[in-house]
Amino acid sequence: MDADNPSSFRQSVAIVWRGDASAREDATPQNSRFVRVFEALASVGIDAQPAVYDESFSDTVREQLLAVDGVLVWVDPIHQGKTRAALDEMLREVARQGPWVSAHPDVILKMGVKDVLYRTRHLGWGADTHRYDSAGTFRSEFPSRVRTAGPRVIKQNRGNGGQGVWKVEALSGGQVEVLHALRGSQPERISLEAFIDRCEPYFRWGGCVIDQAFQPRLPEGMIRCYMSGGTVAGFAHQRINALIPPPSEGPESAESQPGPRIMHGPDFESFQVLRRLMESQWTPQMMKTLEIDEAFLPVIWDADFLYGPRDALGADTYVLCEINASSCFAIPDDAPKTIARMVKGRLSSRGDT
Repeated sequence: MDADNPSSFRQSVAIVWRGDASAREDATPQNSRFVRVFEALASVGIDAQPAVYDESFSDTVREQLLAVDGVLVWVDPIHQGKTRAALDEMLREVARQGPWVSAHPDVILKMGVKDVLYRTRHLGWGADTHRYDSAGTFRSEFPSRVRTAGPRVIKQNRGNGGQGVWKVEALSGGQVEVLHALRGSQPERISLEAFIDRCEPYFRWGGCVIDQAFQPRLPEGMIRCYMSGGTVAGFAHQRINALIPPPSEGPESAESQPGPRIMHGPDFESFQVLRRLMESQWTPQMMKTLEIDEAFLPVIWDADFLYGPRDALGADTYVLCEINASSCFAIPDDAPKTIARMVKGRLSSRGDT
């Protein structure tokens, strides 16, 4: 650094998202969907630059990332048939050479996969949850469970947008009714054997399949708790149609459409019980269980909850259905400022000022 040039002391980060060569060439902070994050980082003295990524020009992106102090990544686990396998290896290499990466791929593999539902099932957010580590185990154990325990939700370990998430309900004669969580999916009646065959590819990519009890209060919506490190950064509440059969055949009706995602700040009164649980109990317990130091928690992540059975006093309980750590976006209005403060603190703690 040049002591005579104060600007040389400014910290720098690159924001990574997927796109083709044209998108990389045209990307600016102002024309990206992360514009508010770029603005918030600038307001705390951090120079941020777009780093559009694709496997076809990964060497160029690697050089860019090695030249900054920190890397913020928003890339889905699966996008148009592409996985994060090559990107994750590149990010590990970059992190080994110095730049700070959030979320680090190894942290995502602990908390941002469906296996977290099994590993943390003993926490207050847990439910009836099982893990199948191989296609053979799934084939031998799942049939009796779905026949005796009621409707189940099968989830591939790594995915997004409802890919590889199925509601499964046993029927007579070895049949099941299955409904994929992908938007526009219709219920199917197929043999249980055929459904098991359909799930076999999930073991090749994700390594395991998770099996949770279906939550009957699903039609009441999903609560997304946005976290920055170990602190709640806001909430969203949304009526969802995934895993709920459409009301009728034919084109989607208004009732079958997902509802608007209503964003709220961290002080929203209706979710203060959930906030206290997340900050004082569940996040610290998760970190202990998964062996994650707080300094390595992503600068933005979210825990998605469904309403569980009401307790003896009629109060709501919450069941974790997934954690998003690979690409948590959209975010509440105040979250970019929280992210910027977190990034500033993380970089400063590494002695980069």
